[in-house]
Amino acid sequence: MYALAILRYRRPFEEVAPHVDAHRAYLRELKAQGLLIASGPFDPRAGGGLLLRVPDDDVIGTLDRIRDGDPFSRLSLAQYELLPWAPVIGKEELDRL
Repeated sequence: MYALAILRYRRPFEEVAPHVDAHRAYLRELKAQGLLIASGPFDPRAGGGLLLRVPDDDVIGTLDRIRDGDPFSRLSLAQYELLPWAPVIGKEELDRL
């Protein structure tokens, strides 16, 4: 199963910026675990998005743990919207990543 995570900053970016390195270190851990496919900020910088691959047998639990482990979430700097996603067109290409 795939999922999209939309992060929206809850604080001005000036308050978020000092924590970007910790957030990105966390995302690199998710990438190493095979959970994160891609991530990046929105333009303009009001938040960001994650493309995730999560196990079919624990989609909601995995997404909750991803959100709860993020420094942005722990520090109440960003709000997560977690959307399980079942792509149809292009799924084969995603599966090869």
